[in-house]
Amino acid sequence: MQENKVTSVKGFFLLGFQVSHNLRMFLFCLLLMIYNATICGNLLIITLVSTSKNLHTPMYFFISQLSISDILLPTDIVPNLLHILLNNGGTITFIGCMAQLYFFCIAEASECLLLTVMSYDRYVAICSPLHYVSIMTITLCVRLVFIFWLLTISFSFIYIIILSGLKFCGPNIIDHLFCDLVPLQDMACSDIFPIKLSINLLSIAFMVFPGIIIVISYGNIVRTILQISTNISRQKAFSTCSSHLTVVCIFYLTIFSVYNLPTKLQSSEVNKITSLLYTVFTPLANPIIYSFRNKDIKKAVQESLKNVFNFKLSC
Repeated sequence: MQENKVTSVKGFFLLGFQVSHNLRMFLFCLLLMIYNATICGNLLIITLVSTSKNLHTPMYFFISQLSISDILLPTDIVPNLLHILLNNGGTITFIGCMAQLYFFCIAEASECLLLTVMSYDRYVAICSPLHYVSIMTITLCVRLVFIFWLLTISFSFIYIIILSGLKFCGPNIIDHLFCDLVPLQDMACSDIFPIKLSINLLSIAFMVFPGIIIVISYGNIVRTILQISTNISRQKAFSTCSSHLTVVCIFYLTIFSVYNLPTKLQSSEVNKITSLLYTVFTPLANPIIYSFRNKDIKKAVQESLKNVFNFKLSC
């Protein structure tokens, strides 16, 4: 009988992009620029929603919470990814890997729930406009957001505890940009049924069920819009939810392409590029799609700049 020589790993080596030095430097500069723009853009949204009275509405409150998620996700991924690009790969400890995956799960799960409640907000605004104020109260919005963050933090922690209980064996090389679910699951040399079961349950709770609510909400929204008699009113009603629908489509399409399509149909490099879409580019696109094209946000920016200019003049 041959002796089993597998040993438990205490850390992992992330390969990143195995390309030429010049291309890695280009990616480094590009990702650094996108990361800085993402942080500044989302911080601007949070600041404007907090300070501008015109933006103290449920829709913008949820957008500010989405901005928090959009700051958390790239901050969890990009700094270490930049280190990997500079060094053509990099090591990460087992605890560091679990921590990175933990905050990744929190950011992704919270975005699913926030997009869901935002679709319900648009449903109430378009389908029951006379009851909108009485239904979408600030108290309800705060409670929903508190529950969402509590659920994502708690269930992500339980998931990471189950995952960290698995035995990971060598080789400890991960051909990816960060500690993601699929490569870690492939490296496990113990029974992965508990982690598969937890993944399926969490997917139902944070992806499938919210997705059904979004589809139902927009089904009713489309039906209501089509019943509007005038084209101008119809276009105005559609414009209030078009940005949210765009973000929902981008988010679900990228998630589906990474975690649901068979891995044999995609190369490792394609998986890495697709992962960049929802971890780096989507958090930058969200504030642009949601807010920078919005008249209320533009007005709030102009008022803020005007107040700053007047303050400097008074000084």
